[in-house]
Amino acid sequence: MNTIRTTDLSQYIGARVRLHGWLHNLRQMGGVSFLVLRDGYGTAQVVSENETDLAPLTNLPLESVIILEGDVVHTPQAPGGVELHRPHVTVITSNSEAPPVAIHKKEIKAGLPTLLDHAVIANRHPQRRAVFRLAAGVMAGFRTTLNNLGFTEIQTPKMVASATESGANVFKLDYFGRPAYLAQSPQFYKQIMVGVFERVYEVGPVFRAEPHDTSRHVNEYVSLDVEFGFIENHFTVMALLCDVIAGIFATLSQQHTAELTLLHANIPTIPAEIPHIHFAAAQELILQLHGVDVRGEPDLSPQDERWLGEWAQQEHGSDFLFVAGYPMGKRPFYTHPDPANPAYSNSFDLLFRGTELVTGGQRLHLYSDYLAALDKAGLPAEPFAAYLEAFRYGMPPHGGFAIGLERLLMQLLGLPNLRLATLFPRDMQRLAP
Repeated sequence: MNTIRTTDLSQYIGARVRLHGWLHNLRQMGGVSFLVLRDGYGTAQVVSENETDLAPLTNLPLESVIILEGDVVHTPQAPGGVELHRPHVTVITSNSEAPPVAIHKKEIKAGLPTLLDHAVIANRHPQRRAVFRLAAGVMAGFRTTLNNLGFTEIQTPKMVASATESGANVFKLDYFGRPAYLAQSPQFYKQIMVGVFERVYEVGPVFRAEPHDTSRHVNEYVSLDVEFGFIENHFTVMALLCDVIAGIFATLSQQHTAELTLLHANIPTIPAEIPHIHFAAAQELILQLHGVDVRGEPDLSPQDERWLGEWAQQEHGSDFLFVAGYPMGKRPFYTHPDPANPAYSNSFDLLFRGTELVTGGQRLHLYSDYLAALDKAGLPAEPFAAYLEAFRYGMPPHGGFAIGLERLLMQLLGLPNLRLATLFPRDMQRLAP
């Protein structure tokens, strides 16, 4: 008898099957016992009127590991329309105590600190697990879309000799007596690799030592990075991003219906062309609609983003909005200025339901422009020597973007805190589990 997954039970009606997993719940009601087994994919209900069938479970704590054999029966009122009868249970691992978080309930009632303190157990809950199954789906959709467009996946170093982005805090390391840093992004390396493969992407962790304590920031997160050459300008990059976002959500819709349903997630419709607004026009719009003068500010505040998200929904029926042309003073030195107005950049942010999700744009590609940009930023060229070498020997116009995996999940699922979309969060207070 082969072991099957709980999600495959409906294919075996009338057969006797074997499942393995965790004792998720056990209830005894007037001579009828209901057992719920959870494996890595779903749950299965077992019904028995014979006390001896479930005798091995007497006084067994929840989350003990078991093997279960039973007859698959079509039962319309059962979860998923199937349940198991005539069970035979074998205990593999017996717990000595109940789990610290009640994960057999439909919803976890624990507060965020307790949830995170006991994440190694809390993440077993079907709703918590569904979040991270969707995270896997996002990464799969990202990879599939770009592979089909001729991109090559790369993996770049996470210990680097110099900070990637001027102005951002970095985690400093002692690298055999020399200073090194945890990478803020794969930016330099993915640009370099445009000179090798032309089209590249990476899925990996990035580290930001910024000391903020907000519901939408953590200090380590997963970045979905893209860089490609032979572009016209940042609008070329924005067009590719539309295709990637559409590919990600198509993958979730096609392959993760159960998780989306469990979490009551609403997959957005991706318009044929996501609306866009220039940064300066966005500030004028905020003044016009809300009477708040943010003109002259170098960036958008979270409230500004929410207002713009509301406007995009009302005016365009879109959950997404591109804000393009951020001031050069707010963008890294490698950002290409707008040829028509060099005070602004050929860069953009993509807002998703009123929150920044993606940052991207066109990069400089001429060696002389890099030397000038570093000088203007007050940065020495020496720490960037290896990076600059790529531009000394010919690079095409190129650009790219980075999607924050956890930020995408937070916005998609309507979670109140980014930590709820992060497997094991790292913030100013938390370094474990």
